[in-house]
Amino acid sequence: PKIRLYNAEQVLSWEPVALSNSTRPVVYQVQFKYTDSKWFTADIMSIGVNCTQITATECDFTAASPSAGFPMDFNVTLRLRAELGALHSAWVTMPWFQHYRNVETAFLHVGQTGLELLTSSDLPTSASQSAGITVTVGPPENIEVTPGEGSLIIRFSSPFDIADTSTAFFCYYVHYWEKGGIQQVKGPFRSNSISLDNLKPSRVYCLQVQAQLLWNKSNIFRVGHLSNISCYETMADASTELQQVILISVGTFSLLSVLAGACFFLVLKYRGLIKYWFHTPPSIPLQIEEYLKDPTQPILEALDKDSSPKDDVWDSVSIISFPEKEQEDVLQTL
Repeated sequence: PKIRLYNAEQVLSWEPVALSNSTRPVVYQVQFKYTDSKWFTADIMSIGVNCTQITATECDFTAASPSAGFPMDFNVTLRLRAELGALHSAWVTMPWFQHYRNVETAFLHVGQTGLELLTSSDLPTSASQSAGITVTVGPPENIEVTPGEGSLIIRFSSPFDIADTSTAFFCYYVHYWEKGGIQQVKGPFRSNSISLDNLKPSRVYCLQVQAQLLWNKSNIFRVGHLSNISCYETMADASTELQQVILISVGTFSLLSVLAGACFFLVLKYRGLIKYWFHTPPSIPLQIEEYLKDPTQPILEALDKDSSPKDDVWDSVSIISFPEKEQEDVLQTL
């Protein structure tokens, strides 16, 4: 039989009794006692769990609330036996445990080798069987991390609830490191909210959270397991954001300058082609358009027809002057 203590869990388990000549099920009975008390049957009335005349090979004493179940600062002893009609085994007495004291320890008491059904004449009053206790404090639960400006804010819940924090309490440690860097440890903390400050902005940090259980009565502390590794990137502070804005602005301006220079070079190199693309196509004279609309009219009349304004059209006017003598000769000639 084994007792497993994990956080607030208290579970007794055992191997089933093997029978070769009977089809009836073997049932089991569990009893418990405190330091100097008598043995009590583990049923609903006494402890809130029915572990009497059961066929299962496990009895879970885990309390539904911190005020129920076995008190965590009490010495508790369990014993177990198998029953089949009038036959039953010797009691297998477990080593006593105290939750706060035994957390994160493991030990084994060796005696006889198991549950064996005996007749009433062979029945001893009690027997110490092979029994082990494995107990563990787990990591904090429900871990949430909020990145800040060069910081990480960590929130979590305790591995299990403690009814009386004046008797025992948890403190916490944070193991953290910059990705690829050296690990550091910060703590202890009593609070379930921890802030890691003075971190480098815009860097990835990985962390693990660890709980440590302290029992004031005997000055005993038990170190729990580390949580799974999780990594987060810190946010940039104001100066880093300003540097990023400046770098983005300079980069954008440089890119636009390169694009403008490239466009100007292409325009110079292919200006003839561009001029051809954007040149206005020649228009058809109005007389030909009218002829094309009515091809029956004579072609010469259509070409002679002038619908444009009658004003004389010339490109330039030249004024020629002659000396007076040459002018008189010209007039006489005329």
